[in-house]
Amino acid sequence: MSNSPGLYILLVSVHGLIRGNNLELGRDADTGGQTKYVLELAQALAANPQVERVDLVTRLVNDPKVSPDYAQPLEILSDKARIIRLNCGPRRYLRKEVLWPHLDNFADELLKHLRQIGKLPHIIHTHYADAGYVGCRVAGWLGIPLVHTGHSLGRVKQQRLLEHGTKSETIENNFHISTRIEAEETTLASASLIIASTHQEVTQQYGIYDHYQPERMVVIPPGVALERFYPVPKNWQEPPIYEQLKRFLIDPQKPIIMALSRAAMRKNVGTLVKAYGEDSQLRHLANLVLVLGNRDDITTMESGPRQVLTEIFQLIDRYDLYGYVAYPKHHSADEVPELYRLMAKTRGVFINPALTEPFGLTLIEATACGVPIIATSDGGPRDILAACNNGMLIDPLNIKQIQDALKIALTDTEQWQRWSTNGLNSVQQHFSWDSHVEKYLEQVLQLPQRRVQPRLSPLPKAPAADLPDWNVPDKNRLPTADRFLVCEIDNTLLGDQEALQKLIEQLRNKGNNIGMGIATGRNLQSSLQMLEEWRFPMPDLLIVSTGSEIYYGPQIVTDTNWQRHISYHWQADAVRKAMEELPGVAMQPPEVQGKFKLSYFIDETKSISFKEIMRHLRRHQLHVKGIYSHNMYLDLLPIRASKGDAIRYCALKWGLPIKRFLVAGASGNDESMLAGNTLGVVVSNYSQEIEKLRNYPQVYFAQGQYAWGILEALDRYDFFGTLSHTESEMIAV
Repeated sequence: MSNSPGLYILLVSVHGLIRGNNLELGRDADTGGQTKYVLELAQALAANPQVERVDLVTRLVNDPKVSPDYAQPLEILSDKARIIRLNCGPRRYLRKEVLWPHLDNFADELLKHLRQIGKLPHIIHTHYADAGYVGCRVAGWLGIPLVHTGHSLGRVKQQRLLEHGTKSETIENNFHISTRIEAEETTLASASLIIASTHQEVTQQYGIYDHYQPERMVVIPPGVALERFYPVPKNWQEPPIYEQLKRFLIDPQKPIIMALSRAAMRKNVGTLVKAYGEDSQLRHLANLVLVLGNRDDITTMESGPRQVLTEIFQLIDRYDLYGYVAYPKHHSADEVPELYRLMAKTRGVFINPALTEPFGLTLIEATACGVPIIATSDGGPRDILAACNNGMLIDPLNIKQIQDALKIALTDTEQWQRWSTNGLNSVQQHFSWDSHVEKYLEQVLQLPQRRVQPRLSPLPKAPAADLPDWNVPDKNRLPTADRFLVCEIDNTLLGDQEALQKLIEQLRNKGNNIGMGIATGRNLQSSLQMLEEWRFPMPDLLIVSTGSEIYYGPQIVTDTNWQRHISYHWQADAVRKAMEELPGVAMQPPEVQGKFKLSYFIDETKSISFKEIMRHLRRHQLHVKGIYSHNMYLDLLPIRASKGDAIRYCALKWGLPIKRFLVAGASGNDESMLAGNTLGVVVSNYSQEIEKLRNYPQVYFAQGQYAWGILEALDRYDFFGTLSHTESEMIAV
């Protein structure tokens, strides 16, 4: 990296509403601290002279219910930073929990975007589990280091919900929590660097993951935009939002106790209202201001925020707090710094009473404006108060502790001033974006640089004697093909001689612009023998051993770069040893094993489930991808290998858009190549485990068996014509 004129950093944050100005913070559960963090990180990185370019990639949303800003494919943030919006499933705004089926599509769109701009980033930095899923794939295909920031973690959320009595099925149905946890585990296995905000996040949150590797984790707290969050200046004017607050308050001049958060149960604002309502001295000392996102009509809100706000309004009524509590319906992101300065001016205090707090960016913002803080004794607040010494930690469920802490801040003027001064002096040193970026770049510049080579380097050819003597073309069509057909061998391409013959004739008669490939679980020798037996022409591309080996015909040239690429964290001997500990598991014969593939028979009457097998391997710190098919065959591969990954690697390498690949399969080990933006066909003699792809828009379930189904798909997609279901234009590399 040091030889580069400057770093190109690609940030990925899939969900929420992200734009350069006036972020809609608190609009919903997906538009909060993470969107602010990633936007400010992009701007701060771009301001550093070591960085040449920052692209923040997110989902394009074209929905009349949200601003048209989110439908713009490109938004310029500065001369070196931009927001790129890519298609990801339906164009309407979707909550993060229902985006999972569309992430393969997003990954392919991101790869296509990188091809269009003709420049590869030095690192990909993903934010949250869904972006981690995308980043693992794209960074893996490109051989680029992956950096990840989790923001919040699925296992922690699951634990918290179970502790509060939520049933496992409800958690799964509402949050697709097992999918999220699996994505987080894969990301932890694949990432070169995990950036956490607090030490507690590293030990207590990431620590409960199977792929917890503290040596790859670094704590770099997020920064605060000091050009917006600063103390009250001499010529300060009362902000317009103060007029809104005055409508609620009998004596608006009193100090302000303020809480600012989403209306979520975890934020525990109801307990704060109880603490205030039950203490007449507190009501005498200060007004309470609750800034809980934006709302028009709570009856139209989602059930979570509606429930929280209803409880708060009932408490205000129960304690008769009218005239003492302000709860404005609307505020903009630009008004937040002024609210903090208003607190400082009235010598008030900021409180975060959340049950759990991964970081607590609002605490730093308040600190930067000179306001003392009182916060939950969890996660981020511990680190912030240890660094700034500008307030007190409280047990968020202990009402008396909350009351006592607020009264100290409001009555001890010397203490208030000390806390205010301490915070202002410390925030610049510990929590500015400049200091964050400095530490960030120091870490990133140490990461290994591993790239996919744009072209094949000359490689030794296999001896002629090893090649079958049938239907061998003179040259490979990969460089000239503008579309590609890739088929599984067993139960898909081979199985019906008449259909196969018809397919061969069509491929032969339609010109040289069509490439042909196989993608199979068989090894190279077995694949070549089967193709020869059925007299099928030598393919241009041979993806064998479930995607762990790539060869190019007709000379059977090995792609050694792919082998180097997937060897990342592969420990075959350790995997074998770990599998020996399990019941109902038997190695398949030696001839089907590969350097990067271990194959097993699974007896489901004796073995643990596939999910538990994978968890067992993770507990042994093994980075493995498992592909299970026909309820009895298990292939274990390096984390970066699969048929789908191999196809995308080839598409990128040879400059052919993934939408111009028609892939045909019939079982679970074909799922990775069928999902995403390839044109897919499942032949009718398929295995039940692939039924879950039936609703995928780019996967066609054919009526015909074997090659008849492939012939159907050639017609359906107009494969020999305009490729009607895909882009007609070619994308330059």
